[in-house]
Amino acid sequence: MSKIVNHSEPGRLPRNIAIIGAGTMGLGVAQCFALAGLDVTLLDETPEASQRALERLAERVQNHVDAKLLPDAAVEAARTVRAASDIAEAVASADLVFEAVPERVEIKRDVLAACDAGAPAGAMIASNTSSLPIDKLAAFVERKERFLGMHWFNPPEWTPGVEVIPSAQTDAAVVERAREFLLAIGKKPATVASGPGFVANRIQFALFREALACVEAGLATPQEIDEVVRSSFGFRLPFYGPFQIADMAGLDVYVNIMDVLAEGLGADWEAPAALREIVSEGRLGSKTLAGFYDYSEAERAALLIDRDKRYAALSRLLEEFSARADLGSGESS
Repeated sequence: MSKIVNHSEPGRLPRNIAIIGAGTMGLGVAQCFALAGLDVTLLDETPEASQRALERLAERVQNHVDAKLLPDAAVEAARTVRAASDIAEAVASADLVFEAVPERVEIKRDVLAACDAGAPAGAMIASNTSSLPIDKLAAFVERKERFLGMHWFNPPEWTPGVEVIPSAQTDAAVVERAREFLLAIGKKPATVASGPGFVANRIQFALFREALACVEAGLATPQEIDEVVRSSFGFRLPFYGPFQIADMAGLDVYVNIMDVLAEGLGADWEAPAALREIVSEGRLGSKTLAGFYDYSEAERAALLIDRDKRYAALSRLLEEFSARADLGSGESS
């Protein structure tokens, strides 16, 4: 659930938000902003579509309230969102313009140009693109220093991560302001450079590509692969990223595994030279107090016991949800 934005420093964090595009992402982001106590204006393709978007937003929030995911007060917060009739009206007093139109360059070109022309000079302009190069999109705005990518993930109400992607000409102060704003509403921003798929989709689709390859090779069914992922390495991912997981496993172990993969699957699987170099220096991960991260003896001990506590808690939570699902389906053990 969104946090309420603290406006003790007037003008620092955006208060008036214009969301251009009311599809799945735009609508979910509008819900986040509204529940954070922000003033939100929503625009879809036509004025009629914008009004229908308000109805869909109200229904979406009510469903979340009925499912006990949100308090009753969320319904009233969602009702504060306004619909605009065109871009000029939507962005006229915005502190942040959030563009969430379809991933087609020709659409984003016209929308971003109109947003840049109509928004106040101090407004940030963010594109929710999930793959388009930010420097290419920046070409569509005149004041490039205030433009950046802000890639949210579906469903935006609950997924905490947001990639913040500056262009080559984005002002560093704008990047920092965007990060502070996202933190203030309870999100987890990460600043990444513009590249194909940025970071999240590059890694996510590498996983999906290999999952498909495993099916095609006859190793397992899609259902079995989903089980392997969520109950093994995927089980760790709510708490740790790939580098810290590797540190805890041992980087020398990773090199050995990658040697086996390269032998069976080809040279693309060989351990990168940078990884071999780290291992050759004796930086094997937490067990040697140095890997991708550095550790003191106390930090290593705390990391490992904290890991075990987290994994045990998640295991209990999953068992609880599984038991609830069995009860709901009428099964008995």
